[in-house]
Amino acid sequence: MGFKCGIVGLPNVGKSTLFNALTNSSKAQAENFPFCTIDPNIGIVPVPDERLDKLVLISNSKKKINTTISFVDIAGLVKGASKGEGLGNKFLSHIREVDAIIHMIRCFESDDIQNVNPDIDPIRDLEIIETEMKLADLESIQKRLDKKNKKNSSENEINILETALDSINNDKNLEEMLHKNYSKKEIHQIGLLSTKPRLFVCNVDEKSISEGNRYTKAFISKFGEKNTILISADIENQINQLESEEKTNYMKMINLKETGLNILIKKGYQLLELETFFTSGPEESRAWTVPTNCTAPKAAGIIHTDFEKGFIRAETVSYEEFITNNGWLNSKNNGKMRLEGKDYIVKDGDVLNFRFNT
Repeated sequence: MGFKCGIVGLPNVGKSTLFNALTNSSKAQAENFPFCTIDPNIGIVPVPDERLDKLVLISNSKKKINTTISFVDIAGLVKGASKGEGLGNKFLSHIREVDAIIHMIRCFESDDIQNVNPDIDPIRDLEIIETEMKLADLESIQKRLDKKNKKNSSENEINILETALDSINNDKNLEEMLHKNYSKKEIHQIGLLSTKPRLFVCNVDEKSISEGNRYTKAFISKFGEKNTILISADIENQINQLESEEKTNYMKMINLKETGLNILIKKGYQLLELETFFTSGPEESRAWTVPTNCTAPKAAGIIHTDFEKGFIRAETVSYEEFITNNGWLNSKNNGKMRLEGKDYIVKDGDVLNFRFNT
């Protein structure tokens, strides 16, 4: 399954630098002027998972294949983007295509990097982006509720759109109003920008990585810590250019226990409510992405549609038991392998082997 996180923000807040670090590439131009990224760059990034490394050793696998998440570097939005300012309309359409949004917020001072606003104010910057997305949603809702377009929507869709319209017009909490009355699936199908899950990445200078600064403290005070991450995009990019031993030494020197990128990837995975199951054998050990509460046949279908169509059962061992019993054979002999049917809900960390008819 492909999942995309779009990196958005005002021009020159560090989006392309972060994207380069995430993808360990120079695909995105990190130039010091607005709108240098016109078409969205897409990078597919492996999700770090230490469990997979252990499975490779236990099964003596020839290959290790991580599950992945895609990051999309979307060019900078400005005030008025919903009305076409800057390159607004094109960029807003790119945001519609992602599953989650990473808001890149400038929380550093620099005379060398232009700022589209006269001062540094992460709260204002986020509100500009959120307002533009809400205004774009408003225009989209009004078009879809127009008499000639209504016939293309179901009654339930119309109800959701009317609730959203009322929330935006009366400055109510849009997400709260929708989640109170409709399921996540129903809301997702409507495709509004303002309801997409989001992470806030505060881009800081090196000395602010550990403790933050006055900008991050003000931001967290308003928006909370749960979905906020502190990253220095420049430092992350430097770390990614180093060899393994140099990387370890440099991280120790700047007192960084885990790269911000790893934290961001994991948080993005959690934000999208995704889980991992594994397949493991002598040829390969592989991680697979599924949504939470996924049934065994649906999980099998992630590997191949034939697996889902002809599903018989899933041979299942928890990750912990698989490691403790040193692989499939001992897990089976020690009674730790279970046979699960069509109603089984896959759990994060399950090691699975699917039986199916072709």
